Amino acid sequence: MPADDPRPLGELVAFQPAPRPGREPLRGTHVLLRPVDPDRDAGPLYAASHPPAGDASIWTYLFDGPFEDTEQMKRDLSERAVSEDPLFFTIEPLPDGDPSGIASYLRITPEFGVIEIGNIWFAPRLQRTVAATEAIYLLARQVFDDLGYRRLEWKCDALNATSRRAAERFGFTFEGVFREHMVIKGRNRDTAWYAIVDGDWPALRAAFERWLDPANFDASGQQLRRLSELRQ
Repeated sequence: MPADDPRPLGELVAFQPAPRPGREPLRGTHVLLRPVDPDRDAGPLYAASHPPAGDASIWTYLFDGPFEDTEQMKRDLSERAVSEDPLFFTIEPLPDGDPSGIASYLRITPEFGVIEIGNIWFAPRLQRTVAATEAIYLLARQVFDDLGYRRLEWKCDALNATSRRAAERFGFTFEGVFREHMVIKGRNRDTAWYAIVDGDWPALRAAFERWLDPANFDASGQQLRRLSELRQ
């Protein structure tokens, strides 16, 4: 542009395209995220998310599911196991290692340093646990600290109050609602958009690490301070 052009522009940034995430496992103290293994995962994940013992409401706002049987879910997981974008992980709480959920990186845009986490679901045994929070922390830490992305996104159905609360708890900033964004399972979906940018991350990382510190839990495993308090 001409040097004397008075129109405003964004700030100059020194940014090189970020690498794509790989299939390497992400291991924390309480949880392991590893590549999907259809043979190993189909049975436990189906049982955790379908009657009689599982919670079928897991599938209400997701693009797929519920499944007719374990074999149908195994076929779905077989496709996920080789997908590059989304890049799927099975979530296992430690130390027992039972497959208890799914998460993915998606809409991976290395040239702009933008990536999303989504397709997330937690089995009841994983919901509202330290392992669940640590899983999100590990995904975010890899995005910013290991890969050098500028922006991490979280999107969900605008009617999905549980997902929206989770995004806010984890420190994602609400950026707006895209109206009539998708048609999912024959129904309209307005999509709520949230994001963490690289300037947000140092303070959020410190809050996650203070929350995950064993000193933040009493002898019965109850948190002493909420993540939202520590973020402030």
